[in-house]
Amino acid sequence: MHLVKKIEIIANSFELGKILENLDKSGVYGHAVIRNVAGKGLRDGEDLDMTMLDNVYIIAFCMPEHIKTVAENVRPLLNKFGGTCYISDVMEIRSIKCIASL
Repeated sequence: MHLVKKIEIIANSFELGKILENLDKSGVYGHAVIRNVAGKGLRDGEDLDMTMLDNVYIIAFCMPEHIKTVAENVRPLLNKFGGTCYISDVMEIRSIKCIASL
């Protein structure tokens, strides 16, 4: 087992391509996308279910040394177009050897 960073992004689906491109540019090559996400935001007036376009939930993982680049590449998009990103520490149970071969 080893420590990795989990990246969770909730954003407008219109920006999905740009977000995935920036994750890829940051060295994050794998991800999962869940479409049609609805909910209530943490801040007043941030109802995800009341937007005109569908929202997406993106989950991805990277090695800890890549996370600064991820934040630098994703933050401007979220600031400009809306959305949120959470980064947390999680444990990967596959061997490092498997990740290196991806």
